[in-house]
Amino acid sequence: MNENAAAVSTIPTWHAFLKPVLEVMSDGRQWPSRALKEAVCDHVGLTEEQRAEKVLNGDPRAVNRVGWALSALYRAKAVDKPARGVNVITDFGRQFLAQHPGIITDADVKSLPVWSEYEPTRRPSTRTATLVAREFDESDDPTELIEAGIQSFEADAAAELIRRLQDQHPDFFEQVVVDVLNAMGYGGAEQRGQRIGRSGDGGVDGVIDQDALGLSQIYVQAKRYAADNAVQRPELQGFIGALAGRGASQGVFVTTSRFSQGARDYADSIPQRVVLIDGLRLAELTIQYRVGVQVKKTYDVVEVDEDYFD
Repeated sequence: MNENAAAVSTIPTWHAFLKPVLEVMSDGRQWPSRALKEAVCDHVGLTEEQRAEKVLNGDPRAVNRVGWALSALYRAKAVDKPARGVNVITDFGRQFLAQHPGIITDADVKSLPVWSEYEPTRRPSTRTATLVAREFDESDDPTELIEAGIQSFEADAAAELIRRLQDQHPDFFEQVVVDVLNAMGYGGAEQRGQRIGRSGDGGVDGVIDQDALGLSQIYVQAKRYAADNAVQRPELQGFIGALAGRGASQGVFVTTSRFSQGARDYADSIPQRVVLIDGLRLAELTIQYRVGVQVKKTYDVVEVDEDYFD
């Protein structure tokens, strides 16, 4: 084991920062992210040597681990973000802290019902899921570690995306849905999708012209629902009626929540082609097509070019 690996073992894992983050934030202040991370490092008494340790991209390892803990607490709704780069403890966060006089573990956070509200629709393998849930060791496959890290980042981003969409005005959500469909290429290179949602819109919030003359159109309905409020069959029937009124045969119904089984069965039974996109799938698509997200960092994985040496 090299010297750097030995130094890593002296820094607490990111799970160990869960309770310190809440303890620091329990003063009720609105904490800027950078100041909060430094305060947490002070709170747990990290040494200068520990603070100086860097990960491969040059970021401080300790600050990264505090950031992971903060992200997990946000997803668990123990922490809120009232403004960009600003964090505050929630009432639930105070209650959660009081309920755990000892340590707070990763399992404590992930056992909360709110944690599993939004999971990626592509389930990772058992092996990858295990890697996401714990610190790695020297026996782990590097490629699997990279995949596990990416999936963990995307799961957090998906949860935050849906939560932010639920907090926005319905008009904003409708525009996001149109932006995603445009990004997917349904409006052609000219991105001919547009939001038309307004009072008396007849149950249609957007339209995508499949061709320049508008001979083929896809109509869109967007419902910004809370996670526990499923779209039922009557709402879908209303959308089908709106399609019929426009002589349309295809549509997309998008929600931030989910569809009831009755709604899904109805969509499968009708002659019109209607695609249902729930919150899980919407989050996945926004990440895949880079709508409302940005690439934070990229890494190059290199290997020896065997052909070069032949």
